[in-house]
Amino acid sequence: MKGIILFLYLLGSSYLFAASQEVQVVMGDEQTSEYLPLLKGKRIAVFSNHTGMIGDKHLLDVLLEKKQNVVAIFSPEHGFRGDADAGEHVSNAVDTKTGVPILSLYDGSSNRPSEESMRLFDVLIVDIQDVGLRFYTYYITMCRLMDACAEYNRQMIILDRPNPNGFFVDGPILDMKYKSNVGWLPIPVVHGMTLGELAGMVNGEGWLPEGRVCNITVIRCRNYTHRTKYALPIAPSPNLPNMKSVYLYPSICLFEGTVVSLGRGTSLPFQVYGHPSMRNCNYSFTPQSVPGAKNPPLMGKMCFGVNLSRVTDRLIWRNGIDLSYLIDAYRNLNMGDKFFTSYFELLIGTDYVRKMIEAGKSAEVIKAAWQDDVARFKKQRKPYLLYDE
Repeated sequence: MKGIILFLYLLGSSYLFAASQEVQVVMGDEQTSEYLPLLKGKRIAVFSNHTGMIGDKHLLDVLLEKKQNVVAIFSPEHGFRGDADAGEHVSNAVDTKTGVPILSLYDGSSNRPSEESMRLFDVLIVDIQDVGLRFYTYYITMCRLMDACAEYNRQMIILDRPNPNGFFVDGPILDMKYKSNVGWLPIPVVHGMTLGELAGMVNGEGWLPEGRVCNITVIRCRNYTHRTKYALPIAPSPNLPNMKSVYLYPSICLFEGTVVSLGRGTSLPFQVYGHPSMRNCNYSFTPQSVPGAKNPPLMGKMCFGVNLSRVTDRLIWRNGIDLSYLIDAYRNLNMGDKFFTSYFELLIGTDYVRKMIEAGKSAEVIKAAWQDDVARFKKQRKPYLLYDE
């Protein structure tokens, strides 16, 4: 298979790589000759975080080295350095290395930039690593920034990056009555698109408020297709520390809408699940307060459950969204309607999945119920794809 093949292992807190590749994927941000001419004489804002690296340098540092006029940074969920909790309010600050102001979008007052912030710049550069899930919030922030740029006539340049879950589409399309901070567009749970592709679809489908359209330029990746299995060189957020967690994320994140812990506050977040009352389980863990999960669910309580960290990547890829973990935990705990919380519908995006689980339907039967959504979305997104399927 052409494209990059990276084998990524986690040993303690360090990534060790053994890379075998025919063709190296080239990120949008690496192609400076494509976008630096667009920045001449412009005041520049950057939407990025710790993942916005060009080799061993951050995009911000590269722009400043190239004498570009960077006037502001917009930071997403988890902050500019990527170490804040999910949804944690992150205050405005200044990047200590460069002195550039950091304007948080999670400052407790608004998830959209103020008019004052929008007047600071002419062009906004987006360089951030997404993981391709509807409930992963980086794309939502990008969409809100698109809306603000459209309103204030600001240009957006997206330095595209591969989607590590870009090789499949799965899950129901969001019922917009469940639109929230963990689901903003009428797309499946796994949409399989890069941020550049998704931004084009947002414009083309008229998904911004009041039908606004953002002036976007996408600097495409080179040597990337939707068949590429791209392994991330940097953890995109504190609780997705390795590729196993990224691949399990579509299935395991659904536990956020239940009483079950998915391992926040442990060394294996999004790779284990459990609860103090689960029976007949040989694995146990106790969530603790740690950076990126200061107050995790069931903190300090011994949970019994399942460790999925040794499940093969190929099996995860084959199954896609795997509801069997959720169904097994539901049946094990036998709590009835106390198992789910109202957050579950915000994550899965529809009301029939919970009802089918409670009615005793199998994972296969439930998954079959959303296959029409998958087929319809694949057809709908096709004009916006920038890379071969």
